[in-house]
Amino acid sequence: MARVDEWIDEGTAKCRAALVDLDAPSALPGWKRRHVAAHLSLNAEALGNLVHWARTGEERPMYPSPEARNADIESGALRPEDELRSWYDESAAGLADAMSALSADQWQSTVRTAQGAPIPATRIPWMRSREVLIHAVDLSTGLTFADLPADFLEALCEDIRTTRPDVPPAEGPLPELAAYLAGRPYTNVTTSGHPATPLPPWL
Repeated sequence: MARVDEWIDEGTAKCRAALVDLDAPSALPGWKRRHVAAHLSLNAEALGNLVHWARTGEERPMYPSPEARNADIESGALRPEDELRSWYDESAAGLADAMSALSADQWQSTVRTAQGAPIPATRIPWMRSREVLIHAVDLSTGLTFADLPADFLEALCEDIRTTRPDVPPAEGPLPELAAYLAGRPYTNVTTSGHPATPLPPWL
């Protein structure tokens, strides 16, 4: 898990550095950077709910409902810029502290994703790493998938392929493949020798 922790640290730092001019558009349709900041903060708190579940056995879902999650992002995005940055910092630190306190047995507890899928708590760090690293690119400050760790991109491609089994085999440079599979802008990716057709956003 040590490498995943490093990915979380790197992604957290990259996102934090990108939290400038929060009224600028992000790469996600309809979202400004302030929406991404609110989403990342809420995600840290939501994953903290799963850590609490793993630690205590008390069931605590990530979000009350998809509708509540979306409404909280919209309302959270209205916070002043300094408050949004502080919320991001505090939520990220709170999640890191909570994860560091789990015992080996607690890490083996079963919790559920926002979609209701049962997973071992050991998946929580991976879930956070992909949030902060992918959204670091989505914050649209010039970062691309080529700026992310290669071993993370390999793990990401493998993860997405397990959840998108209908996606045809694709070929291209690793960063572009990861962007393609994640439903982000890409170049030089082919399927069956032809330019790949864009996929809907994943995550």
